[in-house]
Amino acid sequence: MVVETQYEDNILTAKLYGEIDHHQAPMIRNKIDGQTESLRPKELHLDFSGVSFMDSSGIGLIMGRYRQVSLIGGSLKVINVPKRLQKIIGLSGIDTLGVLK
Repeated sequence: MVVETQYEDNILTAKLYGEIDHHQAPMIRNKIDGQTESLRPKELHLDFSGVSFMDSSGIGLIMGRYRQVSLIGGSLKVINVPKRLQKIIGLSGIDTLGVLK
């Protein structure tokens, strides 16, 4: 799993590539959390366009980042979710948080 981050106009975008599972999630979380803590963005965008597989660890990753960015007064947007991942995200109830774009 690779995570590329970009910060522009008070928006931190984390573009994710590969698989999100219990082996990869901690590395992804640490990178995004470090950037969020230092930059304190108004919005955090998690770009899933490059994600090929996700299990429940991906749901945990989204929920944890939602909590983290909310604590600093920001908001989360989950963007570019491939069709193959939309079902697992929909079943999780994350769509009720208003974070899917």
